[in-house]
Amino acid sequence: MKEKLPKHFTEFVEKYPKIWDAHQKLTEACAESCSLDRKTRELIKVAISGTAGQETALQRHALMAVQAGAADEDVYQTILLLITTVGFPQASAAIKWAQKALAAT
Repeated sequence: MKEKLPKHFTEFVEKYPKIWDAHQKLTEACAESCSLDRKTRELIKVAISGTAGQETALQRHALMAVQAGAADEDVYQTILLLITTVGFPQASAAIKWAQKALAAT
């Protein structure tokens, strides 16, 4: 699965490589500190991103969840769980973002 990262994202990584490296190390340390598998962690990050209204993050973690073995339907089910917590409008926006990301694969 080939993915194209948003231009603003790649520009940030190129302009601030030390910050990106530190971010990656923190991500790895957090992942290593728990027993959750990568697919589960990515689905949790889909939910967090959707709740926070972070479109780029949601799209990125939706793709990473699928790369880790989640089905597209797993991503959508994760987002549907937002309805009773943050409301239908936020969940609806998150579904739209996920559809955009998953359709590009």
